[in-house]
Amino acid sequence: MLNILAIDSSSAGSASVSRRLVDETVSALVAAAPGAAVVRRDLAADPVPHLTAATLAGVRGEPSSEAELAARALSDTLIAELEAADVLVLGAPMYNFSVPTVLRSWFDHVLRAGRTFRYTEAGPEGLLKGKRAIVIESRGGLYSAGPAQAIDFQEPYLRHLLGFMGVSDVRFVRAEKIGFGPEARAEAIAAAVAEIADIAEAVPVAA
Repeated sequence: MLNILAIDSSSAGSASVSRRLVDETVSALVAAAPGAAVVRRDLAADPVPHLTAATLAGVRGEPSSEAELAARALSDTLIAELEAADVLVLGAPMYNFSVPTVLRSWFDHVLRAGRTFRYTEAGPEGLLKGKRAIVIESRGGLYSAGPAQAIDFQEPYLRHLLGFMGVSDVRFVRAEKIGFGPEARAEAIAAAVAEIADIAEAVPVAA
């Protein structure tokens, strides 16, 4: 059985392109692998708290206070969801050339030494090998090519964070130029949906 973890991080609600495409991806995966189990996490509706001085040790140290223990429990829950997933579907709109802060906070809780990566004499090693990720990127402009590519701090960042945990099989689906008007938006969504269909057909075979 295919286990899917789908994460939304857009604050745009029903107007969100990334949410629509995450839904399309989950539907395509389930259609290709009937019986697939889906866990959904909406970081906008149920945000993961940002780490503070009161909670940092819950993820990056030895928790002792009530706040630190609560942060460790949340980290455990989020990591367990990720560990159980064969495929991560990650909705990541571009906010100010990077990702929403709620998504950064999720990464802050799941990137934990000894659980999702470890330090070795050869350097850090990701512990979540063998998983696949489909990252949905919605962008108002064109950042995959041309002069704006230099200020794309979204895709390289996500690729690095996922790879740091051992998730190296990553497909990025880009819906770009959605801020260029209704026609450009529709074309971007249609192209992304077609790409999602192709990806979904291949994923369950090897999952």
